[in-house]
Amino acid sequence: MPQSAPLSPFAALPDDARLWLVAFDGPVDAQFLTSEMEALLGRWRHKGVQYHGAWTLLEDRILAIAEPTLAVQPSGCAIDGMLRGVRQAAERLGLGLQDAEAVLTRLPGGLRAFPRAELEACLADGTLGADTAVLDLALLTVGDLRHGRFERPLSATWIGRKYLRTASA
Repeated sequence: MPQSAPLSPFAALPDDARLWLVAFDGPVDAQFLTSEMEALLGRWRHKGVQYHGAWTLLEDRILAIAEPTLAVQPSGCAIDGMLRGVRQAAERLGLGLQDAEAVLTRLPGGLRAFPRAELEACLADGTLGADTAVLDLALLTVGDLRHGRFERPLSATWIGRKYLRTASA
């Protein structure tokens, strides 16, 4: 993972700890997020359960939050509350969030998001290709992140399965 913050905040978490990745629409200084994220995770509770989340910033723009309890005892309400808290914190800090439907890629000029509706055209015109690195914001566990599943060639993702097959047919 080039240019990524170390995963040390997740060092004590098991591989099956639940993971959420939320992308900002541009680079962010991790120090800028610290007080908001520490406060949010410090008050993360639902129905008497205190969650023990950890966070880090990847690629200077992808907020990674992990929590071990929710892997074995999921709570949709607790997860929704945390994600709502992230959106509210971003608003307070004046940060924009990347459209969750966008596909985040690594191009020679840096990270770039593409709306899903543009993928086919970008493959056709050569902007994207089979070897384009895609950052997978849908990873579910810390183990996925640790074991290199965060960044993969486009051909190894759902985009490749959907669009490259139709292009070669």
